[in-house]
Amino acid sequence: MSQDDLLECLETETEPNPTACVIWLHGLGADGGDFYPIVPELRLPASMPTRFVFPNAMVQPVTINGGMHMRAWYDIFVPNIVPREDDAGIRRSEAAVNRLIEREIARGIPSSKIVLAGFSQGCAITLHTGIRTKHKLAGFMGLSGYLPILAAADREHNDVNEQTPIFLAHGLFDPVVTIDRAQAAQQKLTQLGYQVQWQTYPMPHSVCPQEIHDISVFLQKVLA
Repeated sequence: MSQDDLLECLETETEPNPTACVIWLHGLGADGGDFYPIVPELRLPASMPTRFVFPNAMVQPVTINGGMHMRAWYDIFVPNIVPREDDAGIRRSEAAVNRLIEREIARGIPSSKIVLAGFSQGCAITLHTGIRTKHKLAGFMGLSGYLPILAAADREHNDVNEQTPIFLAHGLFDPVVTIDRAQAAQQKLTQLGYQVQWQTYPMPHSVCPQEIHDISVFLQKVLA
């Protein structure tokens, strides 16, 4: 795997010589810097040195935004994306995220100490990739998003992560990704046998202090 195959990333480490890693995917139109400032707020213990990797999605035209070029994990064609999804784009991002997981393994972090996380579109790629990857991960965090290509989950999911904890969180007043989309993901993942921790917060399409606290608790549990 060459460096050219990898997405550009921002990185930070809570302590030297990390023994765990969180790969955190941003939302549509944002970039890797979006969640970078959250790391100190998590207040992870010094005994759990963790590398945070914030990749940048590729810049591409997004149909729903008039073809404007922006960072996106896949294209969005219509407001109600269920009838028509960018299958090819989603799977390209899946492959790119798997390459990042393999890069961390090559750097000495076992897959069982890697958490895959994402917000909105990043959540969609996190859940899509997480249930398909061949690597046994420590956990998934899906924030304010959904599970794309829902109908394919039954036949495509990989049993290797069936016991991997999933933290799924959503705002009760989210106008961007309505809560029924997240609930459909939670129901499908539970039906497939995954361990899903479902949390809701009185917020729109965003992150709140209580959620940050709960994320920290989840990370300390799965990466301990």
